[in-house]
Amino acid sequence: MQQRGAISLPIIVVLSAIGFMYYTTVFVFIDDWFGLKTSQGLMNAVAFTSMALMCLVTYGIAIVKDPGQVPETFVPDIEDSETPIHEIKRKCPRSGIYESSNSSQVSRVHEGGDLRFCQKCSHHKPPRAHHCRVCKRCVLRMDHHCIWINNCVGHANYKIFFVFVVYAVSASIHSLVLFVGSVLHDDPEVEKQSDSSSRLYYIISGLLLVSITMALSTLLGWHIYLTLRNKTTIEYHEGVRAMWLAKKVGNIYRHPYDIGPYENLTSVLGPNIFTWICPTSSHIGSGLRFQTAYDNTQ
Repeated sequence: MQQRGAISLPIIVVLSAIGFMYYTTVFVFIDDWFGLKTSQGLMNAVAFTSMALMCLVTYGIAIVKDPGQVPETFVPDIEDSETPIHEIKRKCPRSGIYESSNSSQVSRVHEGGDLRFCQKCSHHKPPRAHHCRVCKRCVLRMDHHCIWINNCVGHANYKIFFVFVVYAVSASIHSLVLFVGSVLHDDPEVEKQSDSSSRLYYIISGLLLVSITMALSTLLGWHIYLTLRNKTTIEYHEGVRAMWLAKKVGNIYRHPYDIGPYENLTSVLGPNIFTWICPTSSHIGSGLRFQTAYDNTQ
């Protein structure tokens, strides 16, 4: 089993990138444009330092925090009237979701499906849980295994991961603006003293900064999309196939955990908007059951 929180090469790369971006932004871009002793330079340095610090804090928590482990005692109760659906194995195109009706006490399982059981972990899997081949265990509401944090992104640390990406994108954009401003700033004294090595330094910094900003912005956009639809990366790819199969037989597929954009957002970030960018996750629950679109139709 992979040791959570262990320092790996990708983590060293990320920490090095954060350190490099911080140094170049504060001591090169800000100093060249405003000067660190000016009020504008000091304000920008304090703002960027705060974002860089939050990046480090949320990144560290995402690395060490358990993404959510399935309890060894977990057993799905198919007679539980409060559980509207149970996911089942996909043995054939008709397998998918186990549904129960509280009012009529009628239940059905799609043909060819059994309740999900992990042969490697030797226990049943709750809804949205998946087995990670790297961590060698089942993870609650697993999104993906991220090599950059040497950990799975799952139920217990998804918000932390999301908030880290938000801070990282904000810091990258701020740094990029300062980089552009520093390049466009026309200072005759600096122009005279600059040489080819300093220009090369700016070129390397710019290329790295643009690449990081574009990559992180794309990642943030993707997870905003997933959050607003209450999907994980795994569920998105499964949903593409399920949508195709449903369309093939004339049905309409709907993601069962999509309960509305705002409700989806608060289920991940929390009900209090003022804590959305805080690395807290006391609102997430056990991860063994999630509200579904069926809850309001019973």
